[in-house]
Formats: sequence, C-alpha cells, structure tokens
Amino acid sequence: MSSNVEAPAIQRRGLMLVLSSPSGAGKTTLSRQLLENDSHVQLSVSCTTRAKRPGEKDGVDYKFIDTPSFRGMIERGEFLEHARVFDHYYGTPRAPVEAALQGGRDMLFDIDWQGTQQLKEKGREDLVTVFILPPSTRDLEKRLITRAQDSPDIVARRMAKAADEMSHWAEYDYVVINRDIATSLIQIKSILTAERLKRERQQGLESFVKALREGR
Repeated sequence: MSSNVEAPAIQRRGLMLVLSSPSGAGKTTLSRQLLENDSHVQLSVSCTTRAKRPGEKDGVDYKFIDTPSFRGMIERGEFLEHARVFDHYYGTPRAPVEAALQGGRDMLFDIDWQGTQQLKEKGREDLVTVFILPPSTRDLEKRLITRAQDSPDIVARRMAKAADEMSHWAEYDYVVINRDIATSLIQIKSILTAERLKRERQQGLESFVKALREGR
C-alpha cells in the first residue's frame, strides 16, 4: 500500500559548460544564443586586461581591469583559470562560479584550450567541454574579415594561431562543426540536456529511488 508521504526531492548541482574554438568559428554567437534560449545557464564573466571593443559593457561581456590588478588576483589564487592571449590577460574569477554551481545553476565559459586544461585540473567532475570547428579554413578567414573588429595584422595573427588551437580538438568531450548557427545551437542544447540528466549530477537520487521502492 502506498504512503501519502512524498518521495525526497532531487536537486542538481550545476555544471561548467565550456565552449572553445579558434577566433571566428562562431562560439561567441552560439554562447549568446544559448543564454537567450536557456534561463538556467549563466555566463561566467571573465576578467581581461584588453580594451573594450565597440558595444561591449564592463561587467557584462568582461570585467575590464588593469594588468597590476590582474596579477594581484593571480597571486591571491582568485582565478579558476587564466592565460595570456595576444598580449592580454584573461581569467575566470573563482568565487561567483562556485556559488552558482552550489545553487544548481550552470555556468557557460567562452575560453581557450589553455583555460580548459586548467579547469580540468580544478573541477573535472563539474566540467563539460565542447570544441567548435569552422566548416573550412576559408570560411574562418572570411568571418574574421567580415566582423571588422580587428586590424589586418591581427586577422593574420589569428589565422596563424588557428591551426594550433584546432589541434586540441581531441582534448574535448564533444566536437561541433559550425556549418549553421541554428543547427549547432540545437546540438549544444542536446549536449547540455544529456549532461544535466547524468546520474551523478542528480543529488538525492538514491534517496528518491529508495522512497519509490518503499511505496512513498
């Protein structure tokens, strides 16, 4: 005979979803659309020493700080990961990420392979990594030129670096070839759904099943 007492609730610890790619492969666009489509995903706002680009907002796109302040945060161990890319520093503050995960919120990271390696060392059980590839090198170069955010010299440097960045694809859990933004977004959302349902991320599942077996 079943009881009127409800089975214990299941809560979920948040996860860290990393999207990485060479510049121009579409990860920033995919990140923004994922945030717009899923209210349970929160962007991890990185600190950087580079200047703001047109349209960027401090505290929304990045936390823009000077180099001495950034180095001070490194010395105090306040970053989950940090790296120097194209003469500027980038890093993920530890405190807001840990608070979000404890609260069951998923954190989205737009970082490179170096940062991803550091996250693996500090929180592998919470980490889900996705590498975004362009459909072709020609398409990648076209996107970099079309977005008109960088000088021709920077575009050339980014293209030269892209081959090295793409060589790290096999270090990621999933790979998405971004031929079409809409299709790629569906694929990333599918990955996120499956990872949220993993047994080890559902806290209280053992008690829930025990209660079901006892007829509660």
